[in-house]
Formats: sequence, structure tokens, C-alpha cells
Amino acid sequence: MTSPTLRELFHVFGRIGVLSFGGPAAQIALMHRELVEQRPWLTEKQYLNALSFCMLLPGPEAMQLATYAGWRLRGTAGGLLAGLLFVLPGAALILLLASLYAAYGTLPWVAAAFLGIKATVVVIVVQALLKVSARALKGPVAYGLALAAFLALFAFGIPFPFIIVAAAAIGAIAMRAAPAEAPPLAVSPARTLGTIAMWLALWLVPLAALWLFGPALLADIATFFSTLAVVTFGGAYAVLAYMVQEVVQGFGWLTTEQMMDALGLAETTPGPLILVTEFVGFLAGAQAGGWGMGLAAALVTLWMTFVPCFLWIFAGAPYVEWIATRPRLTGALSGITAAVVGVIANLSVWFALTLWFDAERVSFETLNLSALALSALAAVLLLWRKLDLLLVLPILAAAGIATSLI
Repeated sequence: MTSPTLRELFHVFGRIGVLSFGGPAAQIALMHRELVEQRPWLTEKQYLNALSFCMLLPGPEAMQLATYAGWRLRGTAGGLLAGLLFVLPGAALILLLASLYAAYGTLPWVAAAFLGIKATVVVIVVQALLKVSARALKGPVAYGLALAAFLALFAFGIPFPFIIVAAAAIGAIAMRAAPAEAPPLAVSPARTLGTIAMWLALWLVPLAALWLFGPALLADIATFFSTLAVVTFGGAYAVLAYMVQEVVQGFGWLTTEQMMDALGLAETTPGPLILVTEFVGFLAGAQAGGWGMGLAAALVTLWMTFVPCFLWIFAGAPYVEWIATRPRLTGALSGITAAVVGVIANLSVWFALTLWFDAERVSFETLNLSALALSALAAVLLLWRKLDLLLVLPILAAAGIATSLI
């Protein structure tokens, strides 16, 4: 294994950041090709252990995997470089798209195009549900956790963080793996505590400053997305249900339809799908105080979403080989992953009902036939024909405009 220079890291992770379309699975495969297959930078075992570790963490696992790879190759500077290059291209594009959406999203033809995008989003979430369930549901305990998570959200409205904690506890007891011999640790507790203290300060001091001196909206945004950073186990699709619940029903910053638009646009950009949080933050700020407040809210959202990711990686990276041998931790991950299936199922039902029916009441009289037809078209193109998402989204946007003309 060779140790690349920071210049080499910049070129490789810059290319990964620009080309990382298609969600976590595609991004993880892209990094494997770049870092393991095409270059002798990481071994297969190192890569898989790092991936398992990142899946244990809250936050976007692909971005955290990139950060870990950079840390492994060039220390903290390499980790910062890799993580930022994975996020910044998509973040810049999301800011542009959110600005255009805030300015033109209410025009009739734009709204018609977004009807097609929303129809695609419903199918995208169903597609994610099928992929995650195939990987996560192994055995009766996993199926039971998935069903319980769905009912807890859909029927009883139990908050998402409680579901994650309960699933982790059950998984640690009922789904733990066989123990393995742990390697020796090569880091001192004092050094780990110093790393934690530094990144906690970078994360929480701006939060405290906003509460003391900043506008109330920015303080609320910082608090909410800091909380989200702690409970975002299972990837972006899993946390969307919690985000919709709080952003739409709790704070009233956006509507469910705007959340679907945000997800649809986030799917067209490179980088982690959790960048949808930046879109939400921008719209919340822009609707309250114009473009300047939107920009400030977007920057606060990015800081509170991604600084914790660097905390988890830089504090935990020296322990990756040890964590991979801990049966209760791997069992907790299995429990969370199973519950995520139910969480995504709830999200798909929520989005479908919101799109297909024009009122709070679900009945034949309120059925939106155009939205239903567009969803069927999206399902044919994505699930049956298996076309690329970046091709399907413009097709459905055009189909949405066509249905409005008809």
C-alpha cells in the first residue's frame, strides 16, 4: 500500500465529489473502484471494516467513508480534504437550485414540472425500500423490528429517535454476532478526548452563539439540524420521515410538497443525499427573510449537519479495527438497519398519499389522476426498464408539463 500526497488526494477525491451521483450505494462502489481497485491505497479488509464502522454512525455513511479514507492515507488534513471535496460540489449546486426554486417555483409550468419530479420521488423511495429490505431483513427479529417501526410511525406517531434507540437495544441483545479477537489499540484515551473536545467546540460554540446573539430562526435551524445529526442512523431516506414530521408539522417551515421537491432536486446533484437539509434550510430562511437569510440558513445547516460527521470519524477512526470485532455493536447496527426498512416504508406511504390525493381526506373524489399516472410512468422507467435516474427525472418533468397542458 502506498501513501499518496495531498495533491494526489485532491485530484482523486475531487473527481469522486463531482461524479458521486446515484446515492450511497453508487458512491461507495465508486470509492471502492478508485481507492482499492485502481490504486493500492486501501486493502479490501481496510475498506470493508471502514464501511462497517461508518454504517454504525449517524450521518451520511458515504461522506464519512471518504473522510475516513482520507484520514487513513494522510491523517487529519487528508480526512478534511476528502470529506470537504465529497460535500462541496453538491452543496454549491444545491444552493443554486434552491435559489432558482425560491424565485421561480410558483410559476405554473414549473409547478407542473415538479409534479412529475414528485411522482418520481415516490418511486425513488420505494426503490430504496426494496434495496434496503433485501439487505437488512434476515430472520424473524429483523422482520418484526421493521413492522414495529412502520406501525410506530404510521399508526402511533412515535418520534424517530425513540425508534432508533429501541431498535439498537433490541439488536444488541437479539442480533449480536459471534465474538472475534480484538486487535490492540494504538491510540491513547487522552488524545481521543482532545479530539472530541476540539470538534465539540467547533460544533457547539457556534450553536451557543446563535442562541445568544443570532436571529431566532437561525438558532432554531441550528438546534434542529444539530439534533438531526445525532439521530440520522440508516441514511438520508430513513431520516426524511423525521425531518418531514418536524419541518412540516412542528416548525411549519415547509410543506410536504416542498419537501418532496427538495428531495427530487437533491437526487440530481452529486454528493450525499443528506444535502437535502441544505435545501430545507435555505427555503426556510428565504421564505422568512429573503435570499440573504436563506444563504445564512443554508450555511448554518451545512455546518450543523457535517461538523458532527468529522467529529465521529476523527474520534473513532483509530478504533475501527477494534469496533469491527464487537458483537453487540454489530448487533445494534443490524437492529437499526432492520428498523430503517419500516421507517422508509412509512415515508413512501406518506409521500404517495400526499401526492395522489388533493385533500386531507383519502377518497376517490380527491384522487389526483395525473399524479397517479405520472407515478406509474416513473415506476415503469425506474423499476422495470431500470433507466438511470438522471434520465428519468427530466422525462417526468416534461411529462408533468404535458399533463398540465392536456
